[in-house]
Amino acid sequence: MTIGSPTHPADAPRPGTARPTRIPGGDPVLAARFAVPPVPGTFVHRPRLVERLRDGLRTPLLLVTAPAGAGKTLLVSDWLATTRLRGPAVWLTVEREDNAPGVFWAYLLEAVRHQGVVLPDDIGTPARADGIDHSLLAGLAAHLSRREDPVVVVLDELEQVSSAEVATGLHFLLSHAGPGLRLVLISRNEPSLPLHRYRASGSATEVRAADLAFRPQETAVLLRRHGLALSDDTARALTERTGGWAAGLRLSALAAQRAADPEVYLKEFEACRSTVADFLLAEVLGDQPAETQDLLLRTSVLDRIHPGLADALTGRSDGSRILTALARADTFVEPVGRSWYRCHPLFAEILRDHLSACSPGLERALHRRAARWLTAAGHLTDGLVHAAAAGDWDFAATEVVDRLAIGRLFAGRDAERLDRLFADMPPDARGPAPELIRAARDLAHHQVDGGLEHLRHAETLLSERGADAVPAALLNAAHLRVLAGRLLGSADMARAAAERAARLEEEVPQGLRREHPELPALRLTDLGSALLWKGSLDAAGTALSAAATAEADGAATACPRHESFARLALIDLLRGQPGQAEIHLRRAGAEAELGGLAPDSRTGADQLVLAALAVDRDDLPAARAALDRVAESAAADHDPTVAAGITIVRARMLLADGRSRAALDLLGGLEDGTPVAGPPPPWVREGVAVAAAAGHLAEGDPAAALEALERSGADGPEPAVAAARAHLAAGESRGALRILAAIPEHDGHGPAITVRVLLTRSQAALALGDEAAAQRLLARALAVARPERLRRPFREAGPWLRRLLHARPELVESHGWLPPDLLPGAAAKASEEAAAVTDPVEPLSDRELDVLRLAAQMLSTDEIAAELFLSVNTVKTHLKSINRKLAVTGRNRAVRRARALHLL
Repeated sequence: MTIGSPTHPADAPRPGTARPTRIPGGDPVLAARFAVPPVPGTFVHRPRLVERLRDGLRTPLLLVTAPAGAGKTLLVSDWLATTRLRGPAVWLTVEREDNAPGVFWAYLLEAVRHQGVVLPDDIGTPARADGIDHSLLAGLAAHLSRREDPVVVVLDELEQVSSAEVATGLHFLLSHAGPGLRLVLISRNEPSLPLHRYRASGSATEVRAADLAFRPQETAVLLRRHGLALSDDTARALTERTGGWAAGLRLSALAAQRAADPEVYLKEFEACRSTVADFLLAEVLGDQPAETQDLLLRTSVLDRIHPGLADALTGRSDGSRILTALARADTFVEPVGRSWYRCHPLFAEILRDHLSACSPGLERALHRRAARWLTAAGHLTDGLVHAAAAGDWDFAATEVVDRLAIGRLFAGRDAERLDRLFADMPPDARGPAPELIRAARDLAHHQVDGGLEHLRHAETLLSERGADAVPAALLNAAHLRVLAGRLLGSADMARAAAERAARLEEEVPQGLRREHPELPALRLTDLGSALLWKGSLDAAGTALSAAATAEADGAATACPRHESFARLALIDLLRGQPGQAEIHLRRAGAEAELGGLAPDSRTGADQLVLAALAVDRDDLPAARAALDRVAESAAADHDPTVAAGITIVRARMLLADGRSRAALDLLGGLEDGTPVAGPPPPWVREGVAVAAAAGHLAEGDPAAALEALERSGADGPEPAVAAARAHLAAGESRGALRILAAIPEHDGHGPAITVRVLLTRSQAALALGDEAAAQRLLARALAVARPERLRRPFREAGPWLRRLLHARPELVESHGWLPPDLLPGAAAKASEEAAAVTDPVEPLSDRELDVLRLAAQMLSTDEIAAELFLSVNTVKTHLKSINRKLAVTGRNRAVRRARALHLL
C-alpha cells in the first residue's frame, strides 16, 4: 500500500466503523497525528537502512531509537513510501497526553480505523482517560491474530509516554497478536518494554544512533542535494567532525550554500565557528522582525521553549504566534509536542554568545525568571537547572525542600542529574534548605558522618524558627534521619524518625503529599531495612510490605519498591522459605525492569538471595555469578545487611569447594566486627556460627564447632542442628537427640530449615541403631526438599547418608533430582544419562527457550503461562515438545540437559 494515497478520504468514516470524534476526557481527536511526515526533497534515501527495516518485518517488533535530529522519523517515512507492504500501515505521532492509558489506546484504535482496518464492534473505545479494560486489548489482539496480512503500526515520538500501564498493554498486544501485528517504535530512548526478552528470543529488529549516522558517501549525496558539489575528502572530514549527525550535516550544508567557496568553508567549519555565527546571525536572525529576534535571543538560554515561558522572558504575550511562525518556516525551531519547541542546539549556542556580548548580565536574570516559571508550572528539575545557572541556590534548595521533592535525590530518573546539579552549590549558601540538600547528598553517597552533621545543623536552624518552621522542611529532615538510622544500623533511630515523619505528614497539604509517593516508599524501605539489620523480621516485613505495595509512580518509586521486594525475599530466605523468596525476587525484578534501573542503582539484596538459593540447590556457578552481580551495586560496600550476607554466602561456597580453612578465616573477619558499630544482629550471628561450625567439623574439630555456636549465643533451629551434628561427630548421639528434640515441630520455619532438621534426626536415629526411624526421617526430608530442589543439605549430610542410600536404594527411586554421586546404582546411572551432553533431536524454538528459562527458575506451569501471556495448555504443549527434543522426561531433567548443552 502507499501511505500517501489512502483508500478513503481522511475525514470520511470507514465502512463498518463507528469512529469516535472525541477521546476520553472530551478532547477532539486530532487526525493530523495519523499523517506520515513528508520526506523533503533534500532527503537522502539510504538503502542499507530501508533494507534493515524491510528485513525487520520478519520480527514482531522494530525499534528505531536515537537522539533528536538523527533522522529517525524521516527514515521510517521513507521506508513506508518505498516498501510494498502486504497489509495496511498505521501511523500515530505520540504526545505527552497519551500517558493516560485511555487516551493512548483511543488514539491508537482511531489511527487503525483511519487506515481502513475494520475492527469488530465489541472492541469499542476506552471509556475513561486513566485506564483501559483488559477485554479491549484481548479483543484487539484476538482480531489481529486472525489476520492473514499483518498491520504495521508505527508509534512516533514514543519517548513522550512513560506510563507503565501503556507499556504493559503494548507488550500484551505484541505477545498475543502473533503474525497479525508488526509494531514499529520510534523514540529517543528505549521504551519500557521487556526488551531483553525480545532480544534474547530474536523477536526484535533495532536501528540505533550508530546505524543512523551518515557515512561519507551519504554525506556527499546530502551535500549534492543542497547544491554543493564537493570532494570526497571534504565529505569525509565533515562526517567525522559531526559524527554523522543528520541535523549537524544539514546545518553545515545550509550554511555552506551561501559561502563564496563552500569547499574551503566546510574545511574550516570547526576551526572558524565565527563564520557560521556570522551567517546565522545575519541571514537567519537578521531577517526576523525585532520582536522575533528578541524572543530568539532571550529563549536561547532554554533547552525547550514554551510560549508561556517565552512570554515570561520577553515580558510580552506574542510567544505562541512567533514560535508557531518560526516552526512553520523551519527557521531552526521545531515543535516537540504539547506546545513546546526546541531551537537547534548549535543555533541556540550562537544566540547565547550573541546575547552575552550584546546584553552583559541579562543571561543570569533570564535564568532566574525561567527558574520561577518552570517550577511554578510543575517542571521542577528544569527549573532547578536554571536556578543553578543564575546562582540562585537558596531558591533552588528551598524549592526542593518545600515541594517535598528531596526524595528525588535518591529515586527516579532525575536523581543523578539533581546530584550533579547540587554538587556545585557553594559553601556560602546557608539556611535549613541548603543544609538539608547537603545532608541528602552525603547520605545518598553513604557519607554518614557528613550527612548527619549537615542534618543536625538544619534541624538546629529549623528549631530556632519555632512555629515558623515549614512543615515540609521538618518532614524532609525526619525522612533523612530514617535513612541515617538505616546506614548506621540503628533501628531505634530509624523507628523514632519514622514515627515523627508520620506525625508531620498530617501537617503537610494532602495534595503535596500525593505528588511525591516516593517519599513514604523510601521511608518505609529505610525503616524496614534498619529493622531487618536489627533482626526484627516481623516488623521489618511489615514495613517492607507497605513500601513494596505503596502507590507506584514509574521510576520515582521503582527503586524503593524493587529494594523492598528484594529484602522481603531475604527475610523469606532467613526463614527457610525459598519458594516465597523467589516470588518476591520476581516482583523485585519486574519493578527494576519497569523503572529502567541500572545494575549499580539496584539493591544487591536480590542477587544475594539468588546466590544463597543457588548454593542450597548445589549450583555453585550460578551462585558465583550472582555474587559478582552483587559487587556491581553500591550495597556491597555500604549496606551492612548485604555486606554481611555476602560474607556468609561466600563462606558457604568455600565450604562447598572443600576450602574449610579459608571459610573460617573469612568468617573470623565478620565475627570481629560488622560494617556498622555495635554487635551484629541475631541472624548474622546465627549465619556465621552455623557456617563456622560446619568449617570446624570439616577440619575434624567438633569441640571447636560447639564452641563457635556457644560463643555466638544463637538459639534458632539451624544452630541447634549444627550443634547436634557436632555432638554426632563427637560420638554423643544421645546428646544430639536431646538437642533435636527441643526443636519445635511447627514453629513457622520453612522447608530449607525443615530438611536440615529431618536429616540430622535421621543421622541421630541411625547412630542409635534405629534404622527404620532413620529411613522414615530421610524419606520425609526428601519429600520436603524435592519441590525446592534443595540438594546442598544432602551433600553436607556426610558419609552416613551415602551408606544408607546404597543400603536402601528404594528410598531415592523417585528422586532423580539429587546429584548423581548421591544416588546408588541404577538411579545414578539414569541421572547421569539424563544429563549426558548430546545434541537435541531438533533445535528448540525461541518460544520453547522462553518457557525453558522460566522453568529453570522453578516457576509453575501457571506462573510460566502468566509470565509469557500464554494459556496453560500452550505451556504444557511447549514443555512436551522440549522433553521430546531433548530426549528427556520431566522438566527438571530438561533444565539440566539444557544447561549441559549451554542452551541456558
